[in-house]
Amino acid sequence: MSVNVRNNNIDGALRILRTQSAPTLSVLRDKKEYKKPGVRRREEKKKNTINSRRNSKKNNYSNRSNSKKYAA
Repeated sequence: MSVNVRNNNIDGALRILRTQSAPTLSVLRDKKEYKKPGVRRREEKKKNTINSRRNSKKNNYSNRSNSKKYAA
């Protein structure tokens, strides 16, 4: 992995580096110990519900702001 530092902005480069390395770290953490298939399924379902709620909140907020523009 490599990150280019622009205009001596080390904080920005570190932030980019952390976001790039986050998926690899989570994969390593998951493979560290064995998990039963049922436990793995429950965790995946929990993660998906959290993501779907987050996405629906984003969509509802954008839909609300658009509907008020054309209200009579």
